Amino acid sequence: MPLRVAIVGSGPAGIYTAEALTKQAGEPVEIDVLDRLPTPYGLVRYGVAPDHTSIKSIAGYLRKVLELPSVRFLGGVELGTDVSVADLAACYDAVVYCTGAMVDRRLGIPGEDLPGSVAATDFVNWYCGHPDVPPENFTLDATDVAVIGVGNVAVDVVRVLARSAEELSATDVPQEVLERLAKSQVRTLHMIGRRGPEHAKFTLKELRELGDLENCDVSVRHDEAGESDVSALSRQVRGNVEVLRSWCVRASAGRPRRLDVRFWLRPVEILGTDRVEGLKLERTVLADGRVTGTGEFEVIPAGMVLRSVGYQSVPLPGVPFDEASMTVPNDAGRVSEGQYVAGWLKRGPTGVIGTNKSDAAETVRTLLADLTARPGRAAPASRLDDLLAARDVSPVTYQQWLSIEAAEAALAASLGRGEHVKLVGRTAMFAACGRMPLPGPSL
Repeated sequence: MPLRVAIVGSGPAGIYTAEALTKQAGEPVEIDVLDRLPTPYGLVRYGVAPDHTSIKSIAGYLRKVLELPSVRFLGGVELGTDVSVADLAACYDAVVYCTGAMVDRRLGIPGEDLPGSVAATDFVNWYCGHPDVPPENFTLDATDVAVIGVGNVAVDVVRVLARSAEELSATDVPQEVLERLAKSQVRTLHMIGRRGPEHAKFTLKELRELGDLENCDVSVRHDEAGESDVSALSRQVRGNVEVLRSWCVRASAGRPRRLDVRFWLRPVEILGTDRVEGLKLERTVLADGRVTGTGEFEVIPAGMVLRSVGYQSVPLPGVPFDEASMTVPNDAGRVSEGQYVAGWLKRGPTGVIGTNKSDAAETVRTLLADLTARPGRAAPASRLDDLLAARDVSPVTYQQWLSIEAAEAALAASLGRGEHVKLVGRTAMFAACGRMPLPGPSL
């Protein structure tokens, strides 16, 4: 009797969990990888910036796992809408939740809900072609844009806004999005951090990319560029500070766009009546290791504010959730009997894509040890295929996903644009794999 496991989420954490199961299980295993979207790869497809092709190539590795004989991809199946936790418990020996961290943390300041104040995840989903964010959601008619945050996501957002449409033409950005980027009115970008350069979360590689932009001048203010003595800093942080300080003396080359990288400022209010018109900032200092306001304020013009101060997970229907840590409470991946968790939903939004591999391996070790301790387990009472068929839910198969991928390659060829151009929306994806979407909330 093969071990039957469901994995909810087909991003890196979910697929690494499937891989770990195939390697660690000492018995035959059947793995179903479920995703609410019709496409796999999660953050690799809908979170990695389109111009970071080397990182996106991780999809090639993940593909090999989905093509293993013991692994099955079931797209378009949503927990809480199409199936419940109880349904999965009846169909599998174990269930692993790997849905990641899908929303941005809020700032908690006045004006945050004004039109033009946007979570960075929504903007990233937009330029990555996520089916939940239509192309018309962004018009880029603001000349001044403020990006709050100094992590890699903030850098990605700034870089995409700073590039010309021509520079992004060879990427997989949807054609509808590329056309809107070509009409962008953005001229000045402000990237704002509450602390100093030595506390920024971006990597040196990502930071240097900003300095190499063909379409954008970059500047940093001398009084915000960090300590002159960097000898006590780590190699990574020292490199960041040295690059930022070099931008203090860089002369403007008259490029079409300008990026001001700002530090020691925290947003206190997003200004505007009917939409965002500006951002009020307070100068900060560190006192006993904590960021403290000085009472010195400034206002910068901004027609759009992008909030990039961290990701957080959202509760899954029927799964325990800790509102304080915004994770599923677990012990080395174990949630309760038969229920497990991996990835950001397990540990919070930390690490890089590869971190999910060791994280998933730990969860799988826990899962297999638990099953070993339950000798003579009974076969699951139901099969998911029968349950979905009874509810008229027809999952997207892996072969159908390959048809979507082929259609994106054909679209790129017809437009003279790189290897792939993403299809926009579920309707286009379903049409590409020869089926019509069924009505209902999961579509």
